[in-house]
Amino acid sequence: MSGSELSKPNTNVKQVIYHTTISLLTIVLFIVPATGDQIHELRWSDLIKEITLEDPFKILEPDQLSDLAIIARLRQLQAKGDQPSEGAIKEMEESTRRLEEANIDIDGLLAKRTETTELRKQQGAAVREDLDGQQVRMPGYALPLEFTDAKVTQFLLVPWVGACIHTPPPPPNQIVFVTFDEGVEIKGLFSPFWITGEMSVQSATKNLFFVDGSADINVGYTINANQVQPYKK
Repeated sequence: MSGSELSKPNTNVKQVIYHTTISLLTIVLFIVPATGDQIHELRWSDLIKEITLEDPFKILEPDQLSDLAIIARLRQLQAKGDQPSEGAIKEMEESTRRLEEANIDIDGLLAKRTETTELRKQQGAAVREDLDGQQVRMPGYALPLEFTDAKVTQFLLVPWVGACIHTPPPPPNQIVFVTFDEGVEIKGLFSPFWITGEMSVQSATKNLFFVDGSADINVGYTINANQVQPYKK
């Protein structure tokens, strides 16, 4: 038997081993479950649902915007029953004249101003439904709500120091209600943390207590945390 003949069975064996290995790898890849859901690291801006807002004032020059603001302010005063001074009335008349000479629709723009203000309020409450059920990780400052054995188990997560206490509350889509059964020690207000857990998209109202009272805070998101760590960049 020649050397070339002896090599043929070896080549066949190698091919069988190769194809068997590939088949086993393919089976393993399909039957082994995922080790965990992907964690999405979020910024606060990621919680804002994009709503296209038409800017009705982009056609105006800066001095025309100023004239429109003068008219709006004086009309609001008159609507409240306040009597503007003669100087203020004269200023409004001059602003009105300049805008009319430029063919600016004053009443139309003021009506859109009200609509735009309302749309901006809606944008502040709009949440991203696609984040519901996602595993997320995000930073923020904690405002304790509930304690268990000297540890905080529920708190509000806010994007800046002073929110809800020293400054008005952010819109609901910029406040997250966090539950953490294990509890975490918080030394004071606005302690910074990284929060990891499952996010739920659901509106809620939480009562936040102050030294001199309390306030209802509207939130747009909830995180059932499995990890709360001190914030480090």
